[in-house]
This record gives sequence, C-alpha cells and structure tokens, in this order.
Amino acid sequence: MTRVEDSQPSEAAARRAGVSRFSRRRFIMKRVDGMPRSILIVTDAWHPQINGVVRVIERLKENLESRGIAVTVMAPDSFWTVPMPGYSEIRLSLVNRRKIRHAIERLKPESIHIATEGPLGGAVRRYCVKRGLPFSTAYNTQFPEYLRARLPVPLGWTYPIMKRFHAAAEVCLVPTKTVAERLQVRGFTNTAIWPLGVDLGQFHPDLRTDLGVPRPVFLYVGRVSVEKNIEDFLKLDLPGTKIVVGDGPIRARLARQYPKVMFVGHREGEELATYFASADAFVFPSRTDTFGLVLIESLASGTPVAAYPVTGPLDVLADPRVGVMDEDLKKAALAALASDRSLCPEYARQFSWQATTEQFLSVIPRIIWTLKRRAAA
Repeated sequence: MTRVEDSQPSEAAARRAGVSRFSRRRFIMKRVDGMPRSILIVTDAWHPQINGVVRVIERLKENLESRGIAVTVMAPDSFWTVPMPGYSEIRLSLVNRRKIRHAIERLKPESIHIATEGPLGGAVRRYCVKRGLPFSTAYNTQFPEYLRARLPVPLGWTYPIMKRFHAAAEVCLVPTKTVAERLQVRGFTNTAIWPLGVDLGQFHPDLRTDLGVPRPVFLYVGRVSVEKNIEDFLKLDLPGTKIVVGDGPIRARLARQYPKVMFVGHREGEELATYFASADAFVFPSRTDTFGLVLIESLASGTPVAAYPVTGPLDVLADPRVGVMDEDLKKAALAALASDRSLCPEYARQFSWQATTEQFLSVIPRIIWTLKRRAAA
C-alpha cells in the first residue's frame, strides 16, 4: 500500500496535505488525484442470492479489476450467518467485530465502499466512524418502502435510521436523479448520482428465439416477493403467455394461485438473456425499486418495457419509444407490444459499464494509511 513519512504533521500542514481526520492510532490522508489501487466493497447481499445488488457488485468488481485495481468483497460468506425471518434465502451475518478490524487493517484498502445497510455494512460503518476512515455508501434499495410492504411500519420511523446510516459517509451513491431528490427532501445532504450499467455482451437481441408458447409473451424477471408487487402483473388479463423468471418466498403460493402463469425459477447467463430477448414485452410491476437493473437488461435484449410511472422507470425510460408507463399496467403492457424493438438496444447503450465505473471512481473517497510516529523514549 501507499505509505507516507512515519511522522505526525502539524494540523495546518495536515490540512494542506489533505488529511481529513485523526484517530488515536493513525491518521488518514485523502488522495485527491489518481485511481485507488485497492478497494474494499462491503455487502450483505451476496451469493447464493440473485438480485440486482449482487449483479451490480459483480460487474463493478470485474470492471475495476480490468483497470488494474485490486478489489476485495467482504460478504456474508466469510461469517457465520442465520436466515432472515420470513425470507430464508437471505442470510444475515453474525458480525465478528475483531475479524472485521483485522481484515480491514490487514488489507489497508485505499477506498472503502459500503453497498448495503445490513449487519455487515453497519459493522464496517461503525469501524470506519470510530477510526476516522472516510468511506462511501450506496442507496440501492428503498428499504423503508420494502419494510412497509411487509409490516405496518411508518416511513417516518425508518427514514431517519437510513439518513443516520448514510450521513456518516463522505458520499452516498444513488442510481437516479429522482432518488437523489426524494432523499434530499428527507434530509440527505451527501448524495451523488451513480447510474448503473448493463452487460451488453450478455444481453442482446441476437438470442431471440421461439419459446414454444403462445405469443405475445409477457415477461417478469426478479425476486418473487411481496415488495416487488408481482401480483399486479400476474392478475392482468393479457393475451398469450405470462412467464416469471426468478425465485422467492411467495413463489410456491403464487404458482398455485395462478396456474396459467409459467414459473420457470431462477435462470442466469445465456439462458436468462434468452428469456429477455425472446419476450414480446417486459412488465415491471414494482413501485419501490430505486433503479430496476432488469429494465435496461430487457432493453439491451431488444424487448420494450411496461411499467408504472414511479422511481426507476421514470429515469430509465426517458424515451417513450422503448417503453410505456401508465398507472393502468395492462394498458402499458399492451401498448409496449407496438414499440420498435430495434430502438431498444441502441437506447440501452447509454448505460455502459465503462461510464458507470468511471463515475464510481470519480466520487468515492481515497485514503492513505500511515502510523503516527511513536513518542521518543
């Protein structure tokens, strides 16, 4: 790791050099130019979970490493975990603070990014605050709205908790302007827009094929859970075939309740991309997503989108020729069938991972570790 002289500068000299905070054991200097050579990404969402947060971290890691940056992901698979009540697919870390401290001080990363607000993200946040380490966070999930979808918890209770979590960061990354504006109304003052990207090598229209079911094919991809509002899609009276790709805690119940819908379970790689490309319209019923990575994956595959006019679609579907937003989801789904499929992949190209990675590197804080000079005997 980068080192500086093992001496304690004066406070004025420290400010000129860019020193941001002091701790009892060390001082930390923020670098103002150049890319960090190592980054620690902390996440409570990781394999075997399959969701947008996991896919974003995977792609970000790949693109950072392609630039020669060493990336370490601190995830629940390094700790003892217990299943989340009511959602056993999600594992919650039993945090070992000593293990976290040793890991961070061994790695001495030049940047620390906390991607989730769970037990692991919270533990690393506490460590950074205690020792004066600058870090960034990401607001990937509208957790207050998700929680309210499951339990009668007022947003006025949960948003202050989210605000406090992210306020300690140098910067809180949000995927769209709409999310930034809504958080600013809630008192967030450190947001920066970080639009997400799509893997254009994986998702493309050339994979379109006949799925062997009556057309038109209306597709949903994502978690099969209450907060995704999936039943608004399932209950629509639409022609052709409805297909659900994904898994979740209510899949078995919904499969029994909607026997005419094809529930194909989790798919990934080329098989997932084939479903995207082979559908005639992608229906996005969620009202709580901050972005909706599946929206641009569908567009990159040549399939137009139908959605509610809410956070996520409002920012992603800026061109009405590639998607339809309406409070009447059936109307939007049928109208999307008339969209020009050839325009969708071209529109999706603006969401490149190259631009996403460059934006990430431009806003995250950098740090240099060094020990204070020991007092003379």
